[in-house]
Parts: sequence; structure tokens; C-alpha cells
Amino acid sequence: MSRIAFVASTAPQAQEGLERLSIRYGNLPVQEAQVVVALGGDGFMLETMHSVLGRAIPVYGMNCGSVGFLMNSFIEEALPERLGAAQGAVLHPLRMHTVTQTGAVEEALALNEVSLLRQLRQTAKIRISVDGRVRLPELICDGILISTPAGSTAYNLSAHGPIVPLSANLLPLTPISAFRPRRWHGALLPSSADVLFEVLDVDKRPVAAVADSFEVRRVVSVAVSEERSMSVTVLFDPDHGLSERILTEQFTA
Repeated sequence: MSRIAFVASTAPQAQEGLERLSIRYGNLPVQEAQVVVALGGDGFMLETMHSVLGRAIPVYGMNCGSVGFLMNSFIEEALPERLGAAQGAVLHPLRMHTVTQTGAVEEALALNEVSLLRQLRQTAKIRISVDGRVRLPELICDGILISTPAGSTAYNLSAHGPIVPLSANLLPLTPISAFRPRRWHGALLPSSADVLFEVLDVDKRPVAAVADSFEVRRVVSVAVSEERSMSVTVLFDPDHGLSERILTEQFTA
């Protein structure tokens, strides 16, 4: 893995690392490289993963941010050897298909989660169907999200959703500040599930849908399913792979 494309966030630390690493190892265009090395934090890593979706090129993150859950340590030495020894995790995105009040149709992919969020002061009212069957006629809430396993430690965990191992083939469905029914805390769905969210009382209680960083406002329906035909491979140093990090996160206070 000597043909490397470096990309970096705008953070000063990431830009300084980009300059040093480019001088040391060269910096090829993405289309000519064997691997993309992303310098920054988890947010920039997510952007980079989106940019290579559908291409047969893995991404290796080096942490120049804060949390760095998706990142490896920033070490300049012996980078080609580290890349050659890295372990890959194959991630499939969720496809979001939305219809707005005006009838416009928007689609986007999410590697973390698709979330529905109330736009105004009043709670949202949402009907939830799974594989064509209504499972929850009315959820009154601030919102709801469906997460990938890789994204289950992000917004999903903050909303008190379960952490899901990569190998589980499950998608967490997690309400955000549910008012009714109070005791409903979400569900674990098979990765093959087709989920439909229908917004009730849309004029009075508008809802936005967000696939990672792509937002659609005033939606009336949002369909979500796993897109198995697309994937991105994320590389991690040995013994620090994504599966291990997700497992460790479940035992973190």
C-alpha cells in the first residue's frame, strides 16, 4: 500500500499533517491510489467514506480531531507497512427515500443513521410500518432514528439506543424523547427490513429527515432500507478494529 491519496479537514493539525505526510509519501489523486488516508475527526472521516462509496478503494483514518472512534492514531512513521497490516470492516449504507409536502422526491445514503426530527416547538406524530405492516400507528416524539451497526455508537447511543455488533445484521430503531407511548423504547430490526415512516398532521407538526448530513425538510413519508449493493471498506490497525471498538463501547461507563 504505497500508492496513497491523502485528504484532510480544515483543522490546523490536519493540514499540518497533510503537508508532512505528502512530502514524505507523496499524494496521488484518489482515482490513482490504492487507499485514501483521511486526516481529521469522525465527521471528516464520514465525509470521506461518503466520497468513496461505490469505489473499490478503502479508507484509513488518522485522528486529528477529538473522539476519533472511526480513526487510528496519528503516527507518521512506517505508514505503508501499517496500511498493509490493517484490517478492513465492510460497511453498507442505508438508503433514505423521502417525499415532501410539495411532492418532491429526495434520496440520500447514510452510513451512520437516518433520523426524523421535529422542526417546530410541537412534537411530531409519526406512523411506523415495517415490511408493509403498521407496527406503531402513532408515535408522539421529538423524533426517531434508524441506525447502521457502525452508527449505533453515535446519535443512536446518545438517544439511549442499543449498541449493535457489526456481525449482528440488525438495525436499531430508536425514538428520540418519546411522549406516547411512554414505555416504547425502540426495536431491533433485521437488516433486510423495509421501514416506512409516515408523518401525521404534517401542516401543524412539520418534520425534517436527515441522512447523516443531508437534510430534507417538511417530509410526509420517509422509506429506509439497507443498500446492500453499495459498500465502503474502513481500515483499522490490528487489535483495534471496528468490531472490537463497538464491543468495548458496551463496557464503557
